[in-house]
Amino acid sequence: MSDTFTIGLVQMSCNADRETNLRKAEAAIGDAAKAGAQIVCLPELFTGPYFCQTEDYNLFDLAEPVPGPSTDRLGAAAKLHGVVVIGSFFEKRMPGVYHNTSTVHDADGSFLGIYRKMHIPDDPLFLEKYYFTPGDLGWKVFATKYAKVGTLVCWDQWYPEAARLTALQGAEVIFYPTAIGWHPKEKAEYGEAQHSAWETSMRAHAIANGVYVGAVNRVGHEVLVNEGIEFWGQSFVSDPFGRMLQVGGVAKEEILTVTCSRKGMEEIRRNWPFFRDRRIDFYSGLTKRVAD
Repeated sequence: MSDTFTIGLVQMSCNADRETNLRKAEAAIGDAAKAGAQIVCLPELFTGPYFCQTEDYNLFDLAEPVPGPSTDRLGAAAKLHGVVVIGSFFEKRMPGVYHNTSTVHDADGSFLGIYRKMHIPDDPLFLEKYYFTPGDLGWKVFATKYAKVGTLVCWDQWYPEAARLTALQGAEVIFYPTAIGWHPKEKAEYGEAQHSAWETSMRAHAIANGVYVGAVNRVGHEVLVNEGIEFWGQSFVSDPFGRMLQVGGVAKEEILTVTCSRKGMEEIRRNWPFFRDRRIDFYSGLTKRVAD
């Protein structure tokens, strides 16, 4: 296996038409492949607007089977361009049970499996608990043609346990398909700190676990209720030292491509042997809600 693999992050805006978004994603996968990407990741729930701004019974109609017609499109794109493709969908598992689900197709188009988002937020304009059942598959790592990839999703990015347990399964890169942005009324007071915390959290996961991290956000100002959400873009790739290898803009649709080195990852782990020094005999308290 080659020492290096190249990842591509698709930072895109999303509108209300599923077909338009799928075509945009298919074109971006091709463009990423032309730029040298071997593993391409799309943003969270890229087939439509971020609908969780409001609780609306009728929006459950947006859910679709996984695998299904939309995931088949990604598989076909993966095969056509010879790249691994990571997607993100509103999965209809059965009537009344829906998930926020990432998918992985290998470079030959074969469907490797899914990860269902484990941590589900419930914040103003991020009302995901109304729509999504928490994932029940645990932490997933997929051995693709080019690398072992973990596929956590958005709110998972705040939890060190999720990154750790994914890395322990051998992930070389952890992708975070994401839909995150500012409340326009709060942006002036809290915006800079919110974005900094988001970025810092994932860079810390890269450092603590000696892995590459790719955060893949959408862009655009989407208004379903009130002032809506101004998605802040700024997708990025961090190396295992926490160094920012590439960062997207705030509002621009773009594709980021970064080459990752297994040798470089191992050198960092040799110098920072966090896995060696873990005291697993004293971590049982992590399985408790509160250590009281």
